[in-house]
Formats: sequence, C-alpha cells, structure tokens
Amino acid sequence: MRFFGKKMLLWLAALPMTLSAQEATLQLTLDKAIELALAENPTIQVAAQSIELKKIADKEAWQNLLPGADLNGTFNHNFKIQTIVMGGQTFKMGTENNMNGGVSVSLPVFAPTIYRTMKMTKDDILVAVEQARSTRLDLVHQVTKAFYQLMLAQDSHEVLQKSVAQAEENFNVVSAKYQQGAVSEYDKISAEVQLRNLRPSLITSENAIRLTKLQLKVLMGITADVDLVIDDELSNYQNVMFSRQTWGDPTDLSMNTTMRQLDMNKKLLEHTLHIQKAAFLPSLNGAFSWSYTSMANDLRINHYKWNPYVYGALSLTIPLYHAKNYTNIKKTKIQLAQLAENRINTERQLSMQAQSYLNNMQASTEQVVSNKEAITKAQKARDISDKRYQVGAGTMLELNSAEVALTQSELTYCQSIYDYLTAKADLDYVLGHADGSVNE
Repeated sequence: MRFFGKKMLLWLAALPMTLSAQEATLQLTLDKAIELALAENPTIQVAAQSIELKKIADKEAWQNLLPGADLNGTFNHNFKIQTIVMGGQTFKMGTENNMNGGVSVSLPVFAPTIYRTMKMTKDDILVAVEQARSTRLDLVHQVTKAFYQLMLAQDSHEVLQKSVAQAEENFNVVSAKYQQGAVSEYDKISAEVQLRNLRPSLITSENAIRLTKLQLKVLMGITADVDLVIDDELSNYQNVMFSRQTWGDPTDLSMNTTMRQLDMNKKLLEHTLHIQKAAFLPSLNGAFSWSYTSMANDLRINHYKWNPYVYGALSLTIPLYHAKNYTNIKKTKIQLAQLAENRINTERQLSMQAQSYLNNMQASTEQVVSNKEAITKAQKARDISDKRYQVGAGTMLELNSAEVALTQSELTYCQSIYDYLTAKADLDYVLGHADGSVNE
C-alpha cells in the first residue's frame, strides 16, 4: 500500500493530466518522461532487487564465521547382541537399546577462504550497484531518444499538414480558374497530382506519431489508453546547439558503465584468485559437544540412567596436494588476461563511438544554419513563383517545384536538429552522464 501511495503521488504531483470521458491526456516534458520511466519501468525494480540479493550474499559470507549449533539424538536397537566366547564362557557385548542425545557446536577458528570471500562479496555489491546504474542510463537513453523521435514525427506532420493545406488551396484556385477558362487543364491536373502525392506522406506521418507514442508509453510503463501530448518542438532547441561548442572529452570514459563494470569484474577475478590460493593455506576449526548416553535392555525410558559425555576439539587441516587447485588458478589467470584484452578493445570502440557522436553534433550544428537559410530562400522562391503564376508569367510546374522545395527544406531543418539531439543523447550515454538534459 505504501508503494502504491508513492505511485499515486507521483502521478498527481509531477504529471498533471486532463481526464476526459474516454481517455486521459498526459502533458509531457522530457524530464517528466524520464522521471515516470524511472519510477514505473520494471527493469529498474529488478535492478534494485539485484542489489538487495548481493547484500544478502554479503551477510551470508560473514555469517560463515559464526558458530553453528545442532541438537542431535540417536536411538539404536540391536536385534541380536554381539557375543564373545572366553574360557568356554559366552559374554554379550552391549545392550539391546542404545540412546544418545546432546548439543554440538562447531566454530571456524582460522578460515582463509571465508575471509577472502567476505572481501569479494563487498565488491560484488558494487558491481550490482553499477549494473543498476547501467540499467538506469540505458532507460534514460531510450526515453530521451524516443521523446526526440516523437517531436520529429510531430514537427514533420505539422510541416506536411501545412504543405497539404497549401496544395489544397492551390488546387481550389486552379480549379476555379479552369472553370472560367483562365488556365489549361494541364495546370489543373498538375495541382491535383501535387495534392494527391502529399496526402500519403501525411498519413505516414500520422502513423509514425502513433507508433512513437506507443514506444514511449512502453518505456514509461503507462497504459496505451493514455494520450501523450508534447507541447514542444525541435526549433526550440536551436539556441541550445549554439550555446555550447564543447561537449566533453570523448576519450574520458571514466564514467562509462561498461568500462567501470570491466574494472569491477577484474577485481572480482582477483578476489577469486586469492580465494583459490587460500585453499593452499591451513584451516583450523573448533568443535564442542555435550551429550548424554544410556544403554538398556527394555523400553522403560523413565528408568534409564543417563551418563554425560562432554568433549572439545580443535582440528587442523593442512592441504598437501589437490590437483584441481592448480587448474583453477591457471584458469582464473587466463580469464584475467582475456579481460585485459577485452578492456583494451572495448575502450577503443567506445572512444571511436564518442568521437563519431561528437562529429555528428558538430556537423548538425553547421547544417542547421544552412538549413534555416534554405527555408528563408525557399519561402521567398515560393512567394515569387506564386506571384508569377497569378500574373501569368509562370507555370504550375514552377509553383509545384517551389512548394516541394519549401517542404523539403523545412523537413531537413527539423531533421538536422533531431540528429544533433540524438547524437547528444548517444554521447551522454557513452560518457556515462546520468541524465538526458540537452543543456548539459
């Protein structure tokens, strides 16, 4: 109930919704999308549970140093008592019933393998924490890119809507002029073809919005009946692209989760090697037992005479030769060598990826200036073509070409900003930045 209450507070306080009779509308920002995904996505809960399991394993390790106590008891019935013959006489050895009961305690006095295991489990907890951080980074990365993709789909749909509206207006004007005999049938057909060519693209963009919303809902852990509304557009991020020209050192992978896990796994293998070497050391164990025994030839237990038996012991074990110990050590050393080679290769690949993302960001920054100017020029060319056509100096083909050029320029402008934002999200993920803020 407490966990359910936290969920409700998160929904009510952080994510205001407008409820209608059929579905809920969720006003969404990038920060809210990430916040909700981190609270609701099952992978985050699983990662947190993995940390708890490692903590329990750590407790189990040091609990092996605690004494262990057992209550035991035995009852033996001899169906035929053993006899011996001495000097022509027969003697029975023992009785029909033998009873024994007591408490035994064992305690490791010196156990090198347990000490090494305790150190290993503490580093194992750090590995689980880093794996949880990796899950968090991956989820933030996916949500961020899905959010940007939804903005691109919405902006592209808006551009196509405007283009279709303009094509419809052109077609209506040309159709009216054709009815009056002011233009040729070719102009009417050209305007109609232009309109019909744009409508399939508009339908495709609508479907892209639906699919992207569904993907984002899955990542956020919300149901499909909630409609997502993003009151934002890619053009709002143009100033962010020019506010900062240095995005970090692509060779600095100190916070990269893959590199950190490789280093931690190296420590775990080193602990394993120390544990295997500790198997060559002697171990000392203590034991204590307090028991009572009784022997009788009947089953009248209340008449039995019980005799105490108490002892304490120390057992020293010195390993002399175990072939598998040498084999295990050799195998672990090979694994350490493999890990070192994998680390070098992984570091090279991640550095190359980071540099590639940085280059894409710089290229997108340069492209957006040209694309913005291209929109201005295309809009001017479209206005000129429209005027020329109205006065009879231009053709419908020129006007259609100008319309297509303007639409393409606006779509390319949106795409360049989207490329920058996704490259920034990829760079943040590789460098191990915890959040997906574009202002970082």
